[in-house]
Formats: sequence, structure tokens, C-alpha cells
Amino acid sequence: MSATTHRATPWSPPLWTPGDWNALFGFGTNILVNLLVLTGLLRFVLHMPDAITFGRILPAAGLMLFLSTVYYAWLAYRLAKSTGRDDVCALPSGISVPHMFVVTLVIMLPIATMTGDPVKGWEAGLTWVFIQSFILMIGGFAAPVIRRITPRAALLGTLAGVSITFISMRPALEMFMTPVIGLICFAIVLAAWFGAMRYPRGIPAGLVAIAFGILIAWGAAALGLETGGRSLSALWAGLSGVGFSIPVPAIGHVFGGFDYLGIILVTAIPFGIYDLVEAMDNVESAEVAGDHYPTTRVLTADGVVSLVGCLMGNPYINAVYIGHPGWKAMGGRIGYSAATGVAVLCLTWLGIVSPLLDLVPVVAISPILLYIGMLIGAQAFQETPSRHAPAIVLALTPHLASWAKTLIDGALGAAGTNAAAVGMAKLAGLGVLYEGLSVLGEGAILSGLILAAITVFIIERDFTRAAAFAGAGAILTFFGFMHGPAVGLAVTPGLAAAYAMIGAFLYACPRLGLVPLAAPIVPPAAEPAE
Repeated sequence: MSATTHRATPWSPPLWTPGDWNALFGFGTNILVNLLVLTGLLRFVLHMPDAITFGRILPAAGLMLFLSTVYYAWLAYRLAKSTGRDDVCALPSGISVPHMFVVTLVIMLPIATMTGDPVKGWEAGLTWVFIQSFILMIGGFAAPVIRRITPRAALLGTLAGVSITFISMRPALEMFMTPVIGLICFAIVLAAWFGAMRYPRGIPAGLVAIAFGILIAWGAAALGLETGGRSLSALWAGLSGVGFSIPVPAIGHVFGGFDYLGIILVTAIPFGIYDLVEAMDNVESAEVAGDHYPTTRVLTADGVVSLVGCLMGNPYINAVYIGHPGWKAMGGRIGYSAATGVAVLCLTWLGIVSPLLDLVPVVAISPILLYIGMLIGAQAFQETPSRHAPAIVLALTPHLASWAKTLIDGALGAAGTNAAAVGMAKLAGLGVLYEGLSVLGEGAILSGLILAAITVFIIERDFTRAAAFAGAGAILTFFGFMHGPAVGLAVTPGLAAAYAMIGAFLYACPRLGLVPLAAPIVPPAAEPAE
């Protein structure tokens, strides 16, 4: 049935298509990896009691993910029905990965260490999400306006920066560390999703890759080799924790975290803005792929389901995921999203997340994540005018800086030191401009968007709009939302002044007759009233 067919009679979109199997195994394993990482952080970094991890946090996270994925499946169903199209793909959603690390390492861990009680850290995390939820719901009403005035290259370019660094690089490194599994699984999915290869009986490529990874890893274990080998004793220990837990209200714990409000607000406000921009980018990415979703409704939904999860004990926020075009390209439509939510609910309420970590080698899942990163990075260049390519490259640089700083901090931390102790001059002498990485990389998604927007409007000789975005950069930098480690006054005043001077220069150029004027570019189409 053609996606463009106009139907004169009432029609209901199919809830499941063959392509949903591919998307289910791809998206479902993506969600599973995030749950496994989350579980590892709780158990081995925070030393959270298993009663809290498996009895309170994971069941609440499962409920939030179920509500989110089912809601976006319903939204896709409505879009398909209203347009008469059978190629509509639901927005992917799940626990925000950057937030997962931020709330664990920047909020929960310091408070747990300070108090000697990981439960206090959990409460602080709940309060953090509580505040974030309201920022999302309120900010959702401003997001459509921002989308209308921001060029597509800026929205997709900063998204490409996230995909290349924090989505693609880790899976790529994992694959080359265990190439017998990683590279072969990568070839399995590339041949199907880029090369249109069909496996026998229509078996989804994601399932073929995971099955191959399990076979090789457990075969290696049987032979006593180290190629992603698994341990029967670890698997058995994980199975002993299987049980049934449902979420229960944690309102008292949410308000218990308000004792640490000062620490929480330092990151809650800038990451709330990060959420708004990230969601706008991902909605824009879906629209480029042919599916229009109202930004306000998406952000409001993320805020509501995050609030529900928080009140039930989940200290991690929900977000629309990057990757909609990838799931759509592999055949995902409506059913994959809801089916993922049901599967996650079963996994978290039955407590079988941990044994799955011991069964499936993560390196078998890494190629799927790298595929998504490749697709999103390519989309920024493919779906924007070729003359805007320099702006997209500029949008990547803050994310590259942030990623490099993260690696340096991790390496120095493993050695028991940090950049300040080593000394900036000594690092610079070795070619590591740590201070530059820090300034450029802070608030990367915002700075990438601002820098790319300025460049696009300069390319289009719309110097007034370029000046306006430079002015916005000055304000955001002055208050620390970008190029600063925390929100405050005059966080990086010299850089804020530089943005302001750039704005004044760009505003003056056409008025002094220095450049010819041209018709401004057409920004993304305005959204209809909701």
C-alpha cells in the first residue's frame, strides 16, 4: 500500500508490519544496553542496595519507559490515520543517556559520598528529575518558536555532533577491541540495512547479529578463550535475583532531596535547556524523514512521563531519542515502539535485567548503535543545502571538544590525578589544550547550534539574523548555559563580550554597505496549531 495513496474511505493504519521486527530488535537492544549501564552505575558506582535498585528504581524506570513508548506509538497511529500514510514511524524514546551519567556522577554520587548513604543520593536524583520535568513541560511551549527561527543545518548539525561522538565512538571502539564479534556483527547489519540483503525466512538483521554474538561469545567461553567470553557462574548468580516488583510511590523521597537544592539547581537548569534543544533537534530530524510531530506535545509528554517516573522512584529523565530516521529506514512503523515498552516493563518488573547482561555480549549490540550514529551524522549533510556544510562542520567542534575532555578526565582520574594538578601549562606543552577543550565543550549542544546558525545566516547574507544569534550566544554564555561549567553571572565574561562584539559587527556590515543583501533562507515550516 503506497504511503502517498489518498483514501476516500475510513482507514486504520496497521499496528504491526514486518519491518517492526527489525526496529524492535534494534531499538529494544538500544534500550536494553542503557538499562544495563544504568544498573551497573547503581550497583557498582553508587553501591545502591539491591532492594532499591531492583525493587524501586528499575520498576519505576520500566513504568516510565512503558508510558513513553506507548504514547509515541499512539501519536504515530494518529499521524498515520490523519494523513492516510502507512510509512509513519513512531518517535523513539527512553532514558536520556547524558542525563543518566550526569545525575549519577554529579548529583547522586557526591551526595551519597558526603552523607555516607546512597539512599540520600537517590533522593537527590529524584528531586533533580522533579525539577527537570517542569522545565520540560513549560519549555515545550517555547520550542516551536525556536524551531521556526533556527536553520535546519544548525538543528541537525549539533545533533550530528552528538551522534558522531557520544553515540558512535564508544560502539566503534568496542567493536575493534573484540573484532571477531563486533566487526562481523557490523557487517551483518550493514548488509541488511544499507545493502538491502534479506536473511532466510525474513529473520531481522538485528536478531541475526545478536544471535551470532551470543554464539561466538559462549563458544569462546566453552573453549576457555577470552573473545567476549561469558561466565556460567555469573549468569547463575544473576538468575538468583529474578523476582517480581512493581513501583510504589516515592513522594517522600522526592521531597527529601530538596535538602540539597543548591547542588541540584546548578545542573538542573542548564540540562533543562539541553533537553529542549535536543528534543527540537530530534523532532526536526523526524520531520526531515517525513513524519511531522508537534514539538510542544512531545516535550510536554516527556515532562509528564518523567514526572510520573520520578514520583514512583526513578531518578532518570525520559527523552525523545536521536535515531528516528534509522528505525524508519529499517522498516519500523508503529508497533515497534509499543512492543519495546511492553518488553521493558516485563524485564524491569521481573528483575531479569542483570542476568541479560551476563547472557548477551554488549559488543554484539554495539554495531546497531554505530549504524544509528552513522545515519544521523549523514542526515545533517544530506537534508540541508550543500552550501551549509561548513556550518555543520562547525557545529561538530563543541561536541568533539566535550568528548575529548571526557576521555582526558577519565584517563587522569584513573591515574589518581586531574588536569588542575598536572597543570594547564604542562598539558599545553604536550599539545593538550585542556582549557580550550573545557570552554568550547561546555554546553556543546547549545554552542554547536548557535555557531552553526550564525554561519548559515552569514552564508545566506542574512546578517541581521546572524547578529541576533550572536547576541543570543552572548547572553547564554554570560549566564553559563554554554561555554561554562555551571549557571551563574559572568561565568565567562570575556567570551560573552566576544559574542556581543561579533553580533554588533554582523549587524553593522550591511548597514555600512560592506556586503550585498540577499533574500534570507526559509526556516523550517511553522507548526500548525495543536
